[in-house]
Amino acid sequence: MSDIEALKNEKQQLIEKMLDMQKQFIALEHEQGITGKDYWASSDGLLATYRHEYAEMATRVVDIAHKIVGSER
Repeated sequence: MSDIEALKNEKQQLIEKMLDMQKQFIALEHEQGITGKDYWASSDGLLATYRHEYAEMATRVVDIAHKIVGSER
């Protein structure tokens, strides 16, 4: 597998994980609601790490996309 193919695979896996996280977030929001305090300061469950993990994955996806096409961020 080439480096580009490996990057494409990693990007796809990250996108799938991000979509799964979004589905979980939406389900949680519909089931019990999410306050601003829950979103920004929760220390348990999905929301405890959601923002940080999601942001890291999104940044990695952008970095990978740039590597694939040979551009710079």
